[in-house]
Amino acid sequence: MNHEPYDREPDWVTTRFGVQVAPDGTGYAGHHLRDLVVLGLRHNKRRAHLLVSTVLGKHIPTPPHIVRGAADDLGAAIIEQIGADAARNSIVFGFAETATGLGHCVAQRISASRYLHSTRRQLPGVVVSGTFEEGHSHATTHLLQPSDPGFLDAAAPDETLILVDDEISTGTTALGAIETIVAARPRTRFVVASLVDMRSPDQRAECEKAAADLGVEVSYVALTHGSVTLPPTLLDDVWGLTSGTLNPVAGKRAHVTTLDLDWPAGTPDGGRHGFERSDAGPFREATEAAASTIAKHLDSQRPVVVVGHEELMYAPLCIGEGLEQRGFVTGYQTTTRSPAQVHDVPGYPLRRGFRFLAPESDPETPRYIYNVSSDALPDPQVVVVVDTPADTPELRAPGGLLDVLTAAGHPVTLAILPATDQAQLRASRQAVKTVTSTPPLRGPDFGSYAPDEVTWLLKDLSDIALEGDLHERERRIQSGKAHYAESLPIEYQPGREYQDLFQATLESSAQRLAEAVGVVSELILAERSSSPTLVSLARAGTPVGILIRRWMQAVHGIEPQHYTISIVRDRGIDTVALDHIVKRHPAESVVFVDGWTGKGAIQRELTAALADYARLPGRPALHDELAVLADPGSCTTLFGTRDDFLIASACLNSTVSGLVSRTVLNADHIGPGDFHGAKFYRQLAEFDVSGRLLDAVSAEFPAVTDRVAATLAALSPEERTPTWSGWRSVEQIQLDYGLSSINLVKPGVGETTRVLLRRVPWRVLVRADNLPEHRHIRLLAAERGVPVEVSPGLAYSCVGLIKEDA
Repeated sequence: MNHEPYDREPDWVTTRFGVQVAPDGTGYAGHHLRDLVVLGLRHNKRRAHLLVSTVLGKHIPTPPHIVRGAADDLGAAIIEQIGADAARNSIVFGFAETATGLGHCVAQRISASRYLHSTRRQLPGVVVSGTFEEGHSHATTHLLQPSDPGFLDAAAPDETLILVDDEISTGTTALGAIETIVAARPRTRFVVASLVDMRSPDQRAECEKAAADLGVEVSYVALTHGSVTLPPTLLDDVWGLTSGTLNPVAGKRAHVTTLDLDWPAGTPDGGRHGFERSDAGPFREATEAAASTIAKHLDSQRPVVVVGHEELMYAPLCIGEGLEQRGFVTGYQTTTRSPAQVHDVPGYPLRRGFRFLAPESDPETPRYIYNVSSDALPDPQVVVVVDTPADTPELRAPGGLLDVLTAAGHPVTLAILPATDQAQLRASRQAVKTVTSTPPLRGPDFGSYAPDEVTWLLKDLSDIALEGDLHERERRIQSGKAHYAESLPIEYQPGREYQDLFQATLESSAQRLAEAVGVVSELILAERSSSPTLVSLARAGTPVGILIRRWMQAVHGIEPQHYTISIVRDRGIDTVALDHIVKRHPAESVVFVDGWTGKGAIQRELTAALADYARLPGRPALHDELAVLADPGSCTTLFGTRDDFLIASACLNSTVSGLVSRTVLNADHIGPGDFHGAKFYRQLAEFDVSGRLLDAVSAEFPAVTDRVAATLAALSPEERTPTWSGWRSVEQIQLDYGLSSINLVKPGVGETTRVLLRRVPWRVLVRADNLPEHRHIRLLAAERGVPVEVSPGLAYSCVGLIKEDA
């Protein structure tokens, strides 16, 4: 990461007092110690020097993208050390007050399961579940106040707890927190992460011994390492130094605009009472709406500094990012409890300072904010973001924060957001804690795919008889006596000639399939998420999800988590499976995947189901657009092609889909808290070609990379806009053939194939005679005695019609 250091002047503290800061080795991702910290001075009898971060947004107004970038680099360093899976399954803990925003940024970067920060706020009725001390801080006691007392409990014996601070000076604060946590909640694996690690060799050895005494494993991660050399008389020299002027006054007092921000109930305002992965989507939407509201009240031609209140760091940062994205020249910083020396001299980071009444807790003890303006942010307007407990008379009183800022000539927009209500948060948490009675499934215990390629969020019904006579099943479905998802068709296995045709088709179409995989994968990365969570719709979406994952791994080095879940027409999506996913991954990262679109019924079902899901208490909004290889129905913008061509995975049933049946939703076997069900056809292992399909297509990736790039470059917005032309075409076919339901019309090569494999087909319509992609269609139709009609005006290559009143 590259950023502009705050000040390139010679270090005044070094020149005046002889304090020396030296780097130790090369920093991570190009970071240098001299660019990350500048020496300042405290007004504190315990410690005289202060390492002022240039990337934290505490003492120095810093562009939000620089704050986020440094935190993202720290998150990347953590992933590099412990692995993406361990990071994703970890809990992140941030230290108040300085690192609450940094810790939250790191938690988001690594997609951690949960985040909590310590707090100094003491409010009546708020339960404190633990405390620890920080020796050198101005305010020493850290409180733990998660809404759920078990928030820090280990979900697994090897789960990692990651503690994040801006600076590790001795390591004693982190070890004190670890000791407190271990005493109440046993666990063994910890990571201490910081922007800078300034421990001496002796202090490192002491940390190792303390960890061994506690019986825990502690590793350390930092962007840079270094050391500080302090003159023996520094404490006395600095304590006797007269600080510069605080609370500058301008000629004309500026004005205050007050805004009450709309914040969704049940969405935490940060990590003080705990923040889960599923909170990220609603939180992002809330801060985006807040930024939009605030922007309307600002002068677009004047720099803006967003000021958070002490520990309330992350929400103001996100609001600052929203203002940056709207074109404002933006800085971000927060107030602090720590008194520091202010000196308006070159080479010193704290050139201006403001002392003001504490707006809460202990008004007798002053609070501080430093700089506010800088060379890059001259004479800014200020957005002060506080939560409701800090919106007190002291905030607005003479000598309060608003008073000292407006007296200095800074127009202030006071943005007030409702503080997190612990009881309401607990209720929201409880609403999304669905007890799943069946664990996720992976190969080889379930399905023939490798365990790292897909996680099946399904209930194993392999030992239950669910198949019945095909004609009787069709009759019950069409009469309304049964739903198609309550039972399974007998797995029809085509003859040897058809099996040979599948192999020939795969060989001839592998490159075309590979190109479609590449195109849709690149669209996902460019437009949806650079770190997606793939959620394929069982079962046609599963091989496509694996191929997309393989492309991202081969071309970009990304290994997305990939799940398969069930969606059932007219019954909706498996909400238990969705709960499982959003508790573990950011809602905005979720991308739904299917093989192809027919008329668009599943796209419509997905849209309606996700809208219903978002209305459930505590559930996030999920993006409803399907990513598919082929979109002949023109239903989505995320497609590999709009051509109606043969996707080899449509040619067979379970033997090309990991030996897994289509999904089952039957109240006799699927209870509350269960995933939808499916069967694993182990007895068909000798006929399984699932891996053959994946390997044949993956082998063509190197050959199609240039074609993928050319296809993407040629795609225009008009070409990608869904027209839903397929649905209108199917409605006309239903009318022309006098069918009672549009569900009896299955358009496209893939859907026609599935009609012939597992339904009772009536007839097949083809656009023209002797098209190569119809060879398997004609062969299946002949085997089952189904007539094939040529219909030149078809919008699709072919259409299968299900026999009515079968």
